[in-house]
Amino acid sequence: MATVGDGLQEDPVTENTIRIVLVDDDPLVRAGLGLILGGSPDLEVVAEAADGVEAVQVVAEHKPDIVLMDIRMPRRDGIAATAEILARPDAPRVVVLTTFDSDDMVLKALQAGASGFLLKDTPPPKMVEAIRAVDAGETTLSPSVISQVIGLATKSVDDGRGEAALKQLDALTEREREVAVAIGQGKSNAEIAGELYMSIATVKAYVTRIFYKLGVDNRVQVAMRVHDAGLV
Repeated sequence: MATVGDGLQEDPVTENTIRIVLVDDDPLVRAGLGLILGGSPDLEVVAEAADGVEAVQVVAEHKPDIVLMDIRMPRRDGIAATAEILARPDAPRVVVLTTFDSDDMVLKALQAGASGFLLKDTPPPKMVEAIRAVDAGETTLSPSVISQVIGLATKSVDDGRGEAALKQLDALTEREREVAVAIGQGKSNAEIAGELYMSIATVKAYVTRIFYKLGVDNRVQVAMRVHDAGLV
């Protein structure tokens, strides 16, 4: 187990700082992530762990806001560690970070309760943005990951699904539909705000209304409706 800033844990933390624990069995990967995240003043890596067993211990000790979790590790993998961490009271949010984007891993991560799933080749600015989005309560998935989930979920589906999705989307206003399509493309609230020339608060309001009108609970379900309707 490796902690960051040993002996300095009592230092005060800026009010809006997002505290992060890095979990990966490769020390070079942890070092690289530390450098990427360390460049943002609102992000602080408070501890590291080399496997799922250490991850559970470190999270209990440091109580971070976000855990960046690798999947394939010795002793206990990231899926099992995520499930155990999220079963605790006041659990942090977990973002699974991996080189693997196979269907089974995506679904298992989401089923375990992960709030995000990013590939390790995600550009640093996108990774930082994703962490901020998850901390704000969003579900963040790489566009390729959304495609994997949608592809699996739409296997062996009858031909009426597209028609049903179109009928649901008819309940949306033109602007809400634009936001829904952007969600289906894997864009974050910040990206949607920039693309559609609106504030992030306005985007969040639209997302809430879209969830309500479509009867869904998360962005992946919105993406599936948009995909079924043939809009992405």
